[in-house]
Amino acid sequence: MSTAFANAASAEPEAKARWNVRDLTASIVVFLVAMPLCMGIAVASGVSPEKGLITGIIGGIVVGALAGSPLQVSGPAAGLAVIVFELVRDQGLSALGPILMLAGLIQVVAGVFRLGGWFRAISPAVVHGMLAGIGVLIVIGQFHVLFDSKPLPSGLENLAAMPGRLLGLSPNMAAAEIALALALVTIGVMLGWEKWRPAALKLVPGALMGVMASTLLAFGLGLDVTRVVVPENIAAAIALPDAGTFAILLSPSVIGAAFAIAFIASAETLLSAAAVDRMHDGVRTNYNKELRAQGVGNLLCGAAGALPMTGVIVRSSANVQAGATTRLSTMLHGVWILGFVALLPWLLREIPMAALGAVLVVTGARLVNFSHAKHLLRDYGVLPAMIWAVTLTLVVVEDLLTGVLVGIALSMIELLPHFRRLRLRVEQSEEAEGHTLALDGAATFLALPKLSERLDRLPRQAPVRIDFSRCSAIDHTCAELLKDWLQRRRASGGKVEVFGGSGRMAEFA
Repeated sequence: MSTAFANAASAEPEAKARWNVRDLTASIVVFLVAMPLCMGIAVASGVSPEKGLITGIIGGIVVGALAGSPLQVSGPAAGLAVIVFELVRDQGLSALGPILMLAGLIQVVAGVFRLGGWFRAISPAVVHGMLAGIGVLIVIGQFHVLFDSKPLPSGLENLAAMPGRLLGLSPNMAAAEIALALALVTIGVMLGWEKWRPAALKLVPGALMGVMASTLLAFGLGLDVTRVVVPENIAAAIALPDAGTFAILLSPSVIGAAFAIAFIASAETLLSAAAVDRMHDGVRTNYNKELRAQGVGNLLCGAAGALPMTGVIVRSSANVQAGATTRLSTMLHGVWILGFVALLPWLLREIPMAALGAVLVVTGARLVNFSHAKHLLRDYGVLPAMIWAVTLTLVVVEDLLTGVLVGIALSMIELLPHFRRLRLRVEQSEEAEGHTLALDGAATFLALPKLSERLDRLPRQAPVRIDFSRCSAIDHTCAELLKDWLQRRRASGGKVEVFGGSGRMAEFA
C-alpha cells in the first residue's frame, strides 16, 4: 500500500468523525429552535402542544431519514396553522387525522409521478403573499393569547376585538395583565438576545431565551397564569385511527381540505428546499424524493392524530448555519425532542401559554415581508406586486385557499402577451469550451420545471453559456429561478456567460 493511499485511508475516519461532531452540535441547536415553535404552532392551530411535538419527532426521525433535501428540517409550520385552526373549528379534531392521511397520500402519489418541479412553478408573488397573510392572521390571533385568552373564530373578528383587549387593561394586575407582562418579557428578551447576544452563544435561539425568562419568572414568583398542558406520557397524546376514520374520507369537504393541505404543504416545502440549497454547496435537493418523504411523514402524523408538517426554513437555516453536513443532524433533533418530552414533561408544564403566544406573534410578524413586495414592484412591475397584495388581503379577509387560488389565477395574466408563443425549447450543446444552453420561446412559469431540470443537470464545474437571443420574454418566476441559479453557480467558482438578451434578460449578464 502506498503512503498516499494509507494517509487517505487514515484521514477518512477522521473526516467522518468531524462531520459527525458537526451534525451532533447542529442537531442540538435545531432542537432548541424547534421546541418552542412546535408547541407554539400547535397552540396557534387550536390543538394541544404535544400534537406539535409529535409532528416534530416524526419530521426529524422519519422524514429526516427519507428526505430528498438532507439539510432541510421538517416539522409543524406556521404556514399551515391557520388552515388547521379552521379545520378543527369547523369539523372537529377527529377529522384532522383522516384529512392529513389523505393529504400525505396525495403527496406520495405526486412524488411518484414526478410532480415536484411543478410546485416550484407557483409564482413567488403568490407564495410570499400567502405567507404574509398567514403572518397577519397569526399576529392578530395570538395577540389574544398574550392576555391568557383564546383567539376568536375569524381573522376579522380577532382584528376587531384587539382594541377592546387593550382598553380593558387595568392597573390591578389581574390574570390578563400578568400574562401580558410575561408575554412582553418574552418578546423583549427574544429580540434583545438576537441583537446583543455574545458571539460565543450566537447559535442559541432568541425564542428559547425568551420562553426560559418568562418561565423562570412565572415559577419564581408563583404567578397564576395559564400554563402549557402536556400528558405525563407522550404516547397518551397519540390518537390512532378508529373504525369511523375512513368513512369520513367520503365527505367532499374532507377531500377538498386534504387537497388544500397537500398543495400548500408541498409548495412551502419545496420552496423552502430551494432556499436551503442556496445556503450550502453540498448535495442538491431531489424534489420528487422530498415530496414522497413529506407524504410519508404526513401519513404518519395523520395516523398519530398530530399536526401536518412541511419543510421549515427557520429550522433549516439554523441547521445549515450551525454547520450540519448530513441528514444525521435532522434525525438527531427529532431524537432529542422525543427524549425531552419523554423524560421531562413536568418542565414543559411550567411554560406560560402567553410566552408561546409571544413567540408566535414575533414569528408571524416576520412572515409579513414588505421588502419582498417592494422588490417585486421595483424589478418586475405592478402586476406581481398586485398579486402579492391581493393574495395577502384575501387570505386575511376570506381564507387561505381562496387567497392562493385567486393569486394563481391572477398570475395567469402574465401569460396573455405571450399566448401565441408559450412553448419554451431548451437546447443544450456541448463544445470544447463548455456547455451552451439556448432558450427559444417565452420563459414563463409554465416552462419552469423543464428549465430548472436542465439547469440542474449541467456539470457543476463546466463553463456554461446561456443564449437568450431567441427568448422572446421571461416572467418574474423564471427570472427569480435564473438569478438564484446564477448566483449559486458563480459563488461556487463556476464560469457562466450570458448573452443575446435584452431588457430583463440583459440583467443576468
